[in-house]
Amino acid sequence: MSDSPAAVLEVRGLVKQFPGVRALDGVDLDVRPGEVHCLLGPNGAGKSTLIKCVSGAVEPTEGEILLGGEPLPTGDPAASLGLGVATIYQELDLVEDLTVAQSVFLAHEPRRGPFLDLQRMSRDTAALLARLGHEGISPRSRVSRLRPAAQQVVSIARALSHDVRLLIMDEPSAILDEGEIETLFGVVRRLTADGVGVIYITHRLDEIRRIGDRVTVLADGRTAGTGLPASTPTDRLVELMVGRIVERLYPERPRGAGDVVLEVRGLRRLPEVRGVSLEVRAGEVVGLGGLVGSGRTELLRLIYGMETPDEGEVWVGGEKLPPNRPDKAIAAGLGLAPEDRKSQGLLLDWSQTKNVSLADLGRFQRGLLNVRAERAAAREHLRSLRTVPDDAERIVRQLSGGNQQKVVLARWLLRSCRVLLLDEPTRGVDVATKAELYRVITDLARDGLAVLVVSSELEELVGVCSRVLVMREGELVFEVDGAQASERELLRHAVAPTDSADFVEEVR
Repeated sequence: MSDSPAAVLEVRGLVKQFPGVRALDGVDLDVRPGEVHCLLGPNGAGKSTLIKCVSGAVEPTEGEILLGGEPLPTGDPAASLGLGVATIYQELDLVEDLTVAQSVFLAHEPRRGPFLDLQRMSRDTAALLARLGHEGISPRSRVSRLRPAAQQVVSIARALSHDVRLLIMDEPSAILDEGEIETLFGVVRRLTADGVGVIYITHRLDEIRRIGDRVTVLADGRTAGTGLPASTPTDRLVELMVGRIVERLYPERPRGAGDVVLEVRGLRRLPEVRGVSLEVRAGEVVGLGGLVGSGRTELLRLIYGMETPDEGEVWVGGEKLPPNRPDKAIAAGLGLAPEDRKSQGLLLDWSQTKNVSLADLGRFQRGLLNVRAERAAAREHLRSLRTVPDDAERIVRQLSGGNQQKVVLARWLLRSCRVLLLDEPTRGVDVATKAELYRVITDLARDGLAVLVVSSELEELVGVCSRVLVMREGELVFEVDGAQASERELLRHAVAPTDSADFVEEVR
């Protein structure tokens, strides 16, 4: 670690002890002005605890944090923010009913006497947005009406309203599509050109080469490697994260030679879905790519019966499903793992057992609930997916993101589903957990399930899927065999034809 006084942030021997858990065990890190320092690590490595210590939300047990060579007050978020340390969390802390200007200056509004100086708020917000290259965002717009990428920009503008010296960004690209990610990178480059130091937390290793300067890897609360160049080989970064060599990130892709299990015929719900037809066979994983807003999630909701189509049909195993009847879809063998597993797929304060049995509770009832049979069945499927910890009564909120996803999958295994709809199944999980989920998905396909998976990570679609379909503006525009697919080709078809060539060249 460098002791250079030029470092905007220096973390030395940081330790954080919670009751029964040593979350940080001597972490070292330094960030230079004008650099993007990427922070990697598996879930539970200590990344969140580290940034909470730096931002003042958590007080460390031992060690020191220096900002510009001076000790940073600990356990005082207001003091950290006042000294120029701003944090943008994955779940943005914006109030959707406020305007952009109100959000930017929330809790530190400029005043003219006893009144808010609305003109100055609007003027200063416009200046901040112009600094970020986003003059098109109106200070008077409601936050709720902005796309996720624009909301990210507003959150950054809010940080800059405090004269930020160090900006911490926690998984900022998780909800963005390729075009929006490149827009975000443009904003980050503008900040670093002004001398702002950036800590960029990501699970997407390809982003390191595109935006990072140096890398620090955490594992088990310790610094596994720090100050590494962004060009460090992926295999080496993965090895540092998991403490061993991951032989293969993607398993051999399933071929899917079985019968057609899911058939979608001319499904339409304007304006999101415009006449989509597709088939998924038993034993194959079909990927569904496209930009955010292309209609991928809306299509899954229509297939599952959560929305009523304007026209079109869904068939499962030769049986036509009635529209807007998820119960009939489940009975026919459909299972859905939604995009936001925490709010849409799980009851976080229930046990693993209760979450798994939720879709088929009747099988355990003969007047009274047979708790022993319920627990045994849930444990069987949780163990088949290698869910950690091996405790069916553990509260789901206490599990990592990857293991929460396995609980959702175990639910549909218990139900003996025939078609599995997966919406962003690996969002927010580390590389080692991704490899485990890829194994689970391909194993399920080899056992005869038909799998339709939506993913914003093009590399994931190329690595896992038997076939890949691409949606654009509510329509299927491209299909390719998974073995022949490439990220460049998928991206070219995902963007509008008029600007696709320039876009691909720009982001690649």
